[in-house]
Amino acid sequence: MAARTFSDTILDDRMAAILRGKSPAERLEMAFSMWAFAKQLVRDFIRAAHPDWSDDAIRRETARGMSHGAF
Repeated sequence: MAARTFSDTILDDRMAAILRGKSPAERLEMAFSMWAFAKQLVRDFIRAAHPDWSDDAIRRETARGMSHGAF
């Protein structure tokens, strides 16, 4: 039996086959879209928690939280 890798535990066979069929550019675009979506969720969470903060403060806190793994 072959050793399982980290990716084996995350992707089922169907999803792995779909991703293998994508070009590197398509996979990169998917990853960027997921990152942008996560960033928007964090930004919306911070804005809801701190409605009095400026847009600049929200952008800084979003960047800080995402770059330091706080979210």
